[in-house]
Amino acid sequence: MKNMDTTKQLRRFREMLAPVLRTNAFYRQKLTEAGITCPDDVQTFADYQQLPFTTKTELNADQGAHPPYGTNLTFPLERYICLHQTSGTTGEPMRWLDTAESWDWWGKCWGDIYREAGVTAADRLMIAFTFGPFIGFWSAHHGARQLGALTIPNGGLSSEQRLRAMLYNDVTVLVCTPTYALRLAAAAAENGIDLPRSSNIHVTIHAGEPGASLPSTKQRIETCWGARAFDHAGATEVGAWGVMCSQQAGLHLNEDEFICEVIDTETGKPADAGELVITNLGRVGMPVIRYRTGDYVKLKSSPCECGGKHRVLEGGVMGRLDSLLIIRGMNIYPAAIENIVFQFSDVAEFSARTYREGMQDELEIQVESTNPRPEQTAAAVAAKIRDILGFRAIVKSVPVGTCPRTAGKANRFSDSR
Repeated sequence: MKNMDTTKQLRRFREMLAPVLRTNAFYRQKLTEAGITCPDDVQTFADYQQLPFTTKTELNADQGAHPPYGTNLTFPLERYICLHQTSGTTGEPMRWLDTAESWDWWGKCWGDIYREAGVTAADRLMIAFTFGPFIGFWSAHHGARQLGALTIPNGGLSSEQRLRAMLYNDVTVLVCTPTYALRLAAAAAENGIDLPRSSNIHVTIHAGEPGASLPSTKQRIETCWGARAFDHAGATEVGAWGVMCSQQAGLHLNEDEFICEVIDTETGKPADAGELVITNLGRVGMPVIRYRTGDYVKLKSSPCECGGKHRVLEGGVMGRLDSLLIIRGMNIYPAAIENIVFQFSDVAEFSARTYREGMQDELEIQVESTNPRPEQTAAAVAAKIRDILGFRAIVKSVPVGTCPRTAGKANRFSDSR
């Protein structure tokens, strides 16, 4: 953890360990087996690095064996006030509980996100989200309440209804997935609404997928809305750990509230690029300790121009390790494909499928283009992928409206092998 003063982090970690070792059955057993019987056993960062990793597989198994919430609970059930669950995109959804204290901590982490994006109590926010059991932007709503900003309810509304509510209530900040920001912009165009002229949105904040840290997707969002687009990263079981600063040059790790490591995915040793491992410091009731997030990241070698003290991830979350496509011996992250495809302004949407043809893997990309000669765009996309990634993809033009749309996380990639 070079260039980081870990003294404060370790002090907070030991404070969290005291109740966890007393009453959290999951971590008491896990840490005791590793030789940790009291908080003072972790005095240095070297001590901390000897603690065992926690994996999603372990947590899922624990909840399966001890339904519905598992044994990773530090307090009696009556202490908890919020229940959310993971999206389940990589397996059975996990259920996660928060106490009043940890839910306020969530809001505080979102306060850091809002502050860096220039959002204040004077703003009016639309958090365009279904508000179901997935934690999504529930915590963003709580952070906005702590900030004192007005939020406009919009759960259950169609895109067209949300646009009307946005304009009527003079919303100034939009919070949603990158994909849905583009879907709303498309709906506005379909209804003859010029967003940069008709709305007062000056900031958009995104999470749920890496799009807002991809230069081409970010630029597309900013052009559609006439606003500055900010990325954010977090997870239901972890918290809101990633903050984009005013310079918008990568994601800062929120190292006031999280202990963050980057490890080599094979050896588990510290690395400049690899898997992000996180311990949250404000969620005593249901913590994660040295949790392997499954996010592939790369630490920026130089400090950020904003002068911030926390380390920066270059390009944000570059992809999920379980979403990595290995095609003809090449490692390709879906985000790299998205960043190339959306460099073409006439591409409305795209989808991709990996399949096997004979003995060879193929990647087929369908692109919707508004170009009068869409086959030219398809050929240009294929050439750009070949030039940048050194990979030959099959790129086909399809009519606009062919590819699926969603109000949540995009699902542009499928694997039929």
